[in-house]
Amino acid sequence: MTVAGRLGPVVEGMLGRRLPLQLRCWDGSSVGPADAPAALVVRHRRVLRRLIWAPNELGLARAYVSGDLDIDGDLFAVLDLANTGPSRPDLAFSRRSLVGGLVGLGALGLPPAPPPEELRLSGRLHTRARDRRAVSAHYDVSNEFYRRILGESMVYSCAYWPSPDVSLTQAQDAKCALVARKLGLSAGMRMLDVGCGWGSMLLHAAREHGVRGVGVTLSREQADLARKRVAEAGLTDLVEIRLQDYRDVDDGPYDAIASIGMAEHVGAERFGQYAGRLYGLLRPGGRLLNHQITQSQPVGGSTRTSFITHYVFPDGELLPLGSVVGELENVGFEVRDVESLREHYARTLRAWVKNLEASWEPAVGMTSPGRARVWRLYMAGSALTFEAGRISVHQALAIKPGPGGASGVPLTRAEWLGG
Repeated sequence: MTVAGRLGPVVEGMLGRRLPLQLRCWDGSSVGPADAPAALVVRHRRVLRRLIWAPNELGLARAYVSGDLDIDGDLFAVLDLANTGPSRPDLAFSRRSLVGGLVGLGALGLPPAPPPEELRLSGRLHTRARDRRAVSAHYDVSNEFYRRILGESMVYSCAYWPSPDVSLTQAQDAKCALVARKLGLSAGMRMLDVGCGWGSMLLHAAREHGVRGVGVTLSREQADLARKRVAEAGLTDLVEIRLQDYRDVDDGPYDAIASIGMAEHVGAERFGQYAGRLYGLLRPGGRLLNHQITQSQPVGGSTRTSFITHYVFPDGELLPLGSVVGELENVGFEVRDVESLREHYARTLRAWVKNLEASWEPAVGMTSPGRARVWRLYMAGSALTFEAGRISVHQALAIKPGPGGASGVPLTRAEWLGG
């Protein structure tokens, strides 16, 4: 019997359904519908050993990142059909059934070494030193690699799509404008951008509103490029970029603080300290815009088997929206508005995947085949996870009350959002 003939029933058992895609194996054999939107390509028997030793999401991820397992065709279709998006630490298979089905196919033996892209951090969680290493591992890949994915806007967070036919760049500009409206930015205000990335939000705030801004990031490559972009825009008199931990910012008060896609790195145990630190840096009446991925549904299993934990965000933690709002209120903030942008993030991620696939060879050359595969899997799987409603992203606008409880917020939402 061919390898595909032996392996097909095992894959069907893992999926719990008839084979919905084509399966191709290292001996040239194949099974499954020829008109399937994609094929699962098992290039080496190491895939089987990886699954025996890690019969879960992590084993599958290691096989894909290493190149032993490949997908020919529509990656979204495969992840959707197999229901194995990367935010599934509960995904697990029976080792006993796998061993029984794979005996004779070279599945038994010592565990293969994980791909070199797998991240391993040491030290106490969420110390300054470990946070710097975690951020560097994800963001100090290559600025040009990120440009290929993100486009010229260089914004690595959820875009805002006022209509489906706008470009990614226009959608990211719209997101920056939305944040600016919520923060009530105007000329002469002082703004802090926590986790400023490549400086796009600060550039928008200074250019469009005359704001004086400070951005902090733990990524050296981000800081270097952000400073260059500020200089090229002629805004060095208005914008300062610092390679600095937000916990070390001590030059408040600020009129407004933006934290966009940064709070996921803080950790559940330290979120109250994070909220308190930002509260202390705001003037009375100042506003905070906290833009954060949230966990919509409880996720079972362990982060020890999570693809995201091992390859993307090693110390990232998602909180439920209620916990985010509660922690902000506990330190004294008044939460005035919460908006979900879940569908917007799914659309953004699909646009990033399209960009990466269109620049695949250059992207691989800037990093490694494994690193490009990590980003492709992470973004495609995350898009499906947002679409399924298993995670979301929320913008929470919070006020540090002024004298007598004054908020400075107009009476109607339409008025303070400018529309």
